[in-house]
Amino acid sequence: MEDVAREAGVSLVTVSRAVNHPDMLAPETLAQVRAAIERLRYVPNLMAGALASSRSRIAAAVIPTLASSIFSDTMDGLSQALAGRGYQLLLGQTHFRVDEEAQLIKAFVGRRVDGMVLIRTSQSPSARATLLRAGIPVVEAWDLASDPIDMMVGFSNRDAGEAASRYLAGKGYRQLAYIGSEEGRSSARLTGFRAGARACGLPPVVAHPLPAPGTLAEAAHALQQLLQRCPEVRAVLCSNDMLAAGVLFECQRRRLAVPDRIAVMGFADLPIAAATEPPLTTVHVPSYEIGRRAGELLLARIHGEAADSARVDLGYRVIERASA
Repeated sequence: MEDVAREAGVSLVTVSRAVNHPDMLAPETLAQVRAAIERLRYVPNLMAGALASSRSRIAAAVIPTLASSIFSDTMDGLSQALAGRGYQLLLGQTHFRVDEEAQLIKAFVGRRVDGMVLIRTSQSPSARATLLRAGIPVVEAWDLASDPIDMMVGFSNRDAGEAASRYLAGKGYRQLAYIGSEEGRSSARLTGFRAGARACGLPPVVAHPLPAPGTLAEAAHALQQLLQRCPEVRAVLCSNDMLAAGVLFECQRRRLAVPDRIAVMGFADLPIAAATEPPLTTVHVPSYEIGRRAGELLLARIHGEAADSARVDLGYRVIERASA
């Protein structure tokens, strides 16, 4: 650090600020210090900095899976928000398993992360206790539950599911079906979907469960079994757009006209939803904005700029396309 200070013609404090609090420096000074760091190939000792400041400048995120694109926009928004204040993102996946989630949370707390974002599943009591004892800022994302650990950013999955059934009922579809996970957030969507169908005077929803996140082949097979059980099904909601695409492809293989014989609806509004033929009707959720706002809340709490709790509802909306 002394070498960098001499090279840049600044004080040690200025070098420290350039590394740890770049927003505190004038752009010209910051550029001067960063140029010196680059020339000298200086790599700051972050462990020493963490011991001195009691901050690691690392935030962790626990997500269900890296194999699906559903959460990638959320992580993009989160990482960009964190990077703007000099924070790095440590990422772990639970594979939709509560026990793996608990292990990750303990590991991240043990590494003294400054805060944590959870794509909320259904935390075990031990995981909740770990987070409450740690006393670090926590943001739960992609849902709005009645029992938050700390802060929340997302939307009501139950209300989104109800909006989907009301939309399909409004288009004249009577017998509705559901394909997808029946756990965590997806369970709340299914609950809302069933409630909306009842409120519209429709027959009970026929559900075909799949393990999360599900594949195109599993969705195709699920449609086959669903129509064998209940051939009068006229519209299917899938727990995500990838499953909906799998159902749509199977309809094309079976020469089932979409939406005349059967309507197909997805969830999340991934890029594939607008690219299929016909394009998928879906429920849009602000996935990037969820990550960005989660990062802002986390940073504000870390730096003492936020209230003790926050609950941010970013909403959802039905996107009407040709499949329904």
